[in-house]
Amino acid sequence: MIEKLAQDSVNLLRDLIRIPSFSKEEQQTGTTIERFLQQRGVQTHRKLNNVWAYNKHFNNSKPTILLNSHHDTVKPNTGYTRNPFSPDIEGGKLYGLGSNDAGGCLVSLIATFLYFYPQENLKYNFCIAATAEEEISGTNGLELVIPDLGPLEFAIVGEPTLMQLAIAERGLMVLDCTAIGKPGHAAREEGDNAIYKAIKDIEWFKNYRFPKVSEEFGPIKMSVTVINAGSQHNVVPATCNFVVDIRVTDAYKNEEVLEIISEHVGCQVKARSTRLKPSSIPKEHPIVQAGIALGRTTYGSPTTSDQALLDIPSLKLGPGDSARSHSADEFVYLAEIGEGIELYINILKKIVY
Repeated sequence: MIEKLAQDSVNLLRDLIRIPSFSKEEQQTGTTIERFLQQRGVQTHRKLNNVWAYNKHFNNSKPTILLNSHHDTVKPNTGYTRNPFSPDIEGGKLYGLGSNDAGGCLVSLIATFLYFYPQENLKYNFCIAATAEEEISGTNGLELVIPDLGPLEFAIVGEPTLMQLAIAERGLMVLDCTAIGKPGHAAREEGDNAIYKAIKDIEWFKNYRFPKVSEEFGPIKMSVTVINAGSQHNVVPATCNFVVDIRVTDAYKNEEVLEIISEHVGCQVKARSTRLKPSSIPKEHPIVQAGIALGRTTYGSPTTSDQALLDIPSLKLGPGDSARSHSADEFVYLAEIGEGIELYINILKKIVY
């Protein structure tokens, strides 16, 4: 059965690769996924470009596992030497845009869902969700449909991890900071130079260490990445604007980090968003222990995914290699898809029976 699921998954992935599905333009891939599930007797639900479904014997009294991955892609970079929409198979590799990130994960999770779909007397329900806009952290992807999915116990988020267990993921917060001074003529003792005031705060961002340190990631990382001030050489600038990139660990919530920063700096601080939260799942969680028992290792992922939008324990796990994501001539090994399906199923078997 797993061999059949793997072959169907490869065929589905090839169909998806043929269809351009840049973020916000995933209508056709959404329809293809819907049709694939419906042809196998699965009742589907859809909101915009997001598609989801539940196992045949769904029981409201049981907890539900979310299986989630995305079907949008970035745009192909200029380094491509192949047609990014041609799903060619060569040397055991399936080439094409989105094959690795995260097409291999998505079709493997769909196959896993179909494996458990007809089974009775499971300890958990299953919800499969193929969602949009992950690559741009958009608001019309997973975030849009979470309220429609119902209560969820935990999630497996499909991203390429070489089928190792990413039990934590950094959050992301971008700050727009403004140091306020007073304009004046540079030749006279006038004004209050906003650049000098900004330097003091920038030094704080460079040197501050948050007290709590993540077991998986170590300290929070803050980097000043953009700065802008002044209009001409003889005018003391009244404002200095700078941007701070903050990679938040599972030791803090985004809101806690923002509060600490506001207490220490003199500039005005505005977060562009606090919605991309750090996420984690305890090593003691049954799904993590099931993976460890099958020889998988745990680690903390530095990249951001739709995990950041979930308020439940979540595990990032999938076939493919994150190093290939967004690369020219992207590919996934065919063997990775088959192995991914088998490992997803074997991990879940340990907790749903």
